[in-house]
Amino acid sequence: MIQPGKITKIIIGIGCDRGTSQQTLETAIDQALRLSGHTRAAVTALATIDKKSDEPALLALSAQHRWPLHFHTAARLSEVIVPNPSETVRKHMGTPAVSEAAALVTAGVGIDNLILEKHKHRGHDGKHVTISLVATKDRDPAARNHHNQECKR
Repeated sequence: MIQPGKITKIIIGIGCDRGTSQQTLETAIDQALRLSGHTRAAVTALATIDKKSDEPALLALSAQHRWPLHFHTAARLSEVIVPNPSETVRKHMGTPAVSEAAALVTAGVGIDNLILEKHKHRGHDGKHVTISLVATKDRDPAARNHHNQECKR
């Protein structure tokens, strides 16, 4: 694991229930950043599964904070080795991991760059969110992913 204080940029991987509120996402992100000793200033992008490409709260969060939002297919996320795979997630999403795998793919780094493994949060709206944080040295994670067919908003 990478140590706090040596990170300049962070990719946030997000998994969430359909219809999760932006407030629940914001709270989960703030908790995860606080647990890792970082702030929103270090965040450079968000990442998730392409099945969430129409999720209003994710799109609003990305737009409000000007954090690019990267989407990846279940097939691509399934290729990534993660510390916390879930059979439940595999059953519903077609991949054993969303937040950890999406952040790692977007950052273009390996598991050693995980700052915070899957952090689970249940919001006041009753919706569940998972947040994973990955360190990246690049200022623009899209530069590393330009050659693949993943989509970015």
